[in-house]
Amino acid sequence: MTIRRRLVRVPASSANLGPGYDVLAAALSLQLELEVTETGEFSVDTGGQPVPDDRGNLCVRAFEALHPADGLRFEIRSEIPLARGLGSSAAAIVAGLAAADHMFELGLEREQIYAHAVELEGHPDNVGAALYGGFVVCPQVDGEQRPGPVRLDPPEGVEGVVVIPHAEVPTEQARAAMPSEVPVTDAVANIAAAAQLVLGIERSDLTLISRGLADRLHQPNRAGIYPRSMELLAEAKDLGAIGATISGAGPALLFWCFWQDTGKVMQALRERVGDWAEIRRTPFSPLGADVPEL
Repeated sequence: MTIRRRLVRVPASSANLGPGYDVLAAALSLQLELEVTETGEFSVDTGGQPVPDDRGNLCVRAFEALHPADGLRFEIRSEIPLARGLGSSAAAIVAGLAAADHMFELGLEREQIYAHAVELEGHPDNVGAALYGGFVVCPQVDGEQRPGPVRLDPPEGVEGVVVIPHAEVPTEQARAAMPSEVPVTDAVANIAAAAQLVLGIERSDLTLISRGLADRLHQPNRAGIYPRSMELLAEAKDLGAIGATISGAGPALLFWCFWQDTGKVMQALRERVGDWAEIRRTPFSPLGADVPEL
């Protein structure tokens, strides 16, 4: 009897990227691994993470959206910090869906997995980057038909450095800080910045990327939730970076660096940050969810 077994690797992600609230995201080179094995008994090994070890686990819930998990062992190993704005929930959802699709040969197209993932996650940016890799522009569409994201390769010569505060910020708290209306001038400024950012990413143009990281929509409204992160963001260029953005719902920050300056930026951040956050070099990942041959 052949024992079914699948391993799925899914990258972390940074959403919003400044002006692209709920639309733009990038895959990062931190990974979640999910290994699912047919053992005859259901079990979940969370790898020591403080997440549910039963059917309430997000990987399992996503898996069971496509196929029952009876008789399967789920082993989760993750480099992605929880509740920091680095797409841990999106990675778990995409991993569960991809594992079920491959293990039971469901033959789903990537766009179908994306649609399931968006339904489970509630918004498309992180799941788009986790599934497709690179940079994604995710259309906001009401109704049942949701087109897949537009994918861009990471810009040449640009790397990411993430600053990960030890304090958590629940996504619900960050979303509650958003106003129901914004001034037209702020909306227009964000449209202009997002257009420059996407063009800068496509052209690997550091000047356009730097201009395009400006945000007047979500970061100022959330400043009270993570003031230290916002103070550090304002110093990004003084620290040698192209710019910086709050990663997703925060409080993590993504510093955008020209590759030759990355080491200097990390050293400057270590001297500036102290012990309230962890600093990691995280290149942008061109690869999304991957199911390697075992």
